[in-house]
Amino acid sequence: MTSFGTRLWATLGEYGPLCVGIDPHASLLESWGLGVSADGAREFGLRVVEACAGRVGIVKPQVAFFERYGSAGFAALEEVMAAARSANLIVIADAKRGDIGTTMDGYAAAWLEPGSPLEADAVTLSPYLGPDSLYPTISAAIRRNKGAFVLAATSNPEGRPVQTAITRDDSASDDESVASRIAREIGGLNVGLPGALGSAGLVVGATVDRAAFGLSDVVLAGTPVLAPGFGAQGAEPADLPRLFGYVAANVIASESRSILAVGPSRLESRIEQRAALYPRVSHD
Repeated sequence: MTSFGTRLWATLGEYGPLCVGIDPHASLLESWGLGVSADGAREFGLRVVEACAGRVGIVKPQVAFFERYGSAGFAALEEVMAAARSANLIVIADAKRGDIGTTMDGYAAAWLEPGSPLEADAVTLSPYLGPDSLYPTISAAIRRNKGAFVLAATSNPEGRPVQTAITRDDSASDDESVASRIAREIGGLNVGLPGALGSAGLVVGATVDRAAFGLSDVVLAGTPVLAPGFGAQGAEPADLPRLFGYVAANVIASESRSILAVGPSRLESRIEQRAALYPRVSHD
């Protein structure tokens, strides 16, 4: 079976970098004429999936907006993700899980085990109990031809002091930021994998100053990058080459509100419009 990185590379080449977030905020459910409930979230998600199919290659359900409804919300999420995968969309579950030992094994089984009710193609992970705690999960993902995206540099101001803090590690020749260390260690898991792109990825906000976080092109080379922050948060599609330079071909550009806010009747045309704005980077 084809690795996640190889599938992602092919998808980026075919559809471009746009990833549509499936974020059923209460305000969006209301503006769409749907109930603020698990049923509303399910209907919202299924409509987004239908509009995305054949127009983009990647969707990113925000787990929290389903989880808030308890077991009914998780059932809705299961249905939405299954529909998306059946439509040949790559599904990144934005769950931001991070723990240790058998607890992390449980998360891996939930999100990355083939046949699991919550099976996704990739999941977002938090490294702040130590990047080493994630290695078994990422290794399991790679064995299962799945992917993982580890938070490295996020756009929220509260994260900057931690992520730019300088750390010293015996395996590094110089002092480096926490974000750079995470990127270096996660990127190392891709060494030796087939294809142009690995399966262990990073989350790097499109609105952050990569240099301030120590995230050079060299550090990110060969690593998939999930970049929230395009659209409503301020980064524009035309900014992609400037923001990510040499590694722009690796970037998944995530948009949510800038697309979802137009409502269901205009959703398909809005997706097509936004997707067309992104520069196409060679994936030969």
